[in-house]
Amino acid sequence: MPANLPAEAKAAWLKVMEAKTPEDKLKALEEFLSTVPKHKGTEKLIKQVRRRIAELRREIQERREKERSLRSGGGSRLYVSKEGDLQVAVVGPPSSGKTALIRCLTNTPLQPDDIPFSTVEPVPSMFIEDGVYVQLVKTPSILVQQQSDVNVITLASVRNADAVILVVDSGVELETVERLISYFEDEGIYLYQPRNYVKIERRGLGGIQILGSGRVVGKTLNDVKKLLNEYGIYHAVVYINGEVTLDDVEEALYIERQYKPTIVILSKRDLYKPRGEVLEYLNKLGIPYYEANLASCDISRRSLLENLLRLTGRIRVFTKPIHMKTYMEKPLVVKAGSTVGDVANQIHSSLVKTFKYAVVWRRETFPNWPKRVGLDYVLQDGDVVEIHA
Repeated sequence: MPANLPAEAKAAWLKVMEAKTPEDKLKALEEFLSTVPKHKGTEKLIKQVRRRIAELRREIQERREKERSLRSGGGSRLYVSKEGDLQVAVVGPPSSGKTALIRCLTNTPLQPDDIPFSTVEPVPSMFIEDGVYVQLVKTPSILVQQQSDVNVITLASVRNADAVILVVDSGVELETVERLISYFEDEGIYLYQPRNYVKIERRGLGGIQILGSGRVVGKTLNDVKKLLNEYGIYHAVVYINGEVTLDDVEEALYIERQYKPTIVILSKRDLYKPRGEVLEYLNKLGIPYYEANLASCDISRRSLLENLLRLTGRIRVFTKPIHMKTYMEKPLVVKAGSTVGDVANQIHSSLVKTFKYAVVWRRETFPNWPKRVGLDYVLQDGDVVEIHA
């Protein structure tokens, strides 16, 4: 990866990082690409830059079409705007069961593609369970053997989503699953919690700081500072998990790596028995999976929702108006660790200013054993909150 890039390329990359608009970013990326020497060590970098250029060109084209009110005439969406409490990208090879899964979980009358790869843009639908609205986005079938426009759209949809559902046949071979997960990893997307990870956030002040539980093997903070200074970066926070190298830090400047919590659906359980090595591999990576017969919609909706909330670090909080005897059926979906104050502020900022106290119940024991609490009380999944102000 980008070791020993010439000073000209590093200066060009600084312009990429400083670009504000998609048009400016596109121009800067094209200029940067022209400065990168072509050899084996830069193959991965060149691939990433070309992919990002393709995304930007499509994004700019789509915006222009919208501005001219000509969206109905053509052009594919890169991704779907988020609605509901969570957005989950449904991905997988052709004929793996993506449509069948969505039909089981939603009321969308979606039909399977008559011809593989005929879906060329993301298709949204809504999965509702226990009052939680999960927007499922069916993406074009992924092609791991080659780059294509549909891959660009699928990757953009995954980056925009909160989580991923990967659908494959129950009889899939281990090599295929490994290739799928490796493909996303090569594109900067982890479908499993990575052990070694670097993320760089530029700041306006504060110098260069290293945070996290990891370390740069054989290097010091001064080495990291020197590297970032070469790119014109003098204020940034470098988050490190695990043991990484200085090359990994440099790579993080070019590739924005993301972790997307993922659930695997092993479809067609009625036809195939899952391979033991596949299940062992998923367990090793810590990716939860379901064996499902989607022809009969044999999949646990509640369990699937619980896993999506857990993996994305969300909890459900039910609110109870003072004048009502019971709580609202539609919960607020908030980040784990949220307090009564966070919930009050989400309902209306004035509630925090006029707050007196709150009463909290566990949903399974409601209306018994209420607890009187303050703004700093940390809520748990399924809590019922009545705010007095």
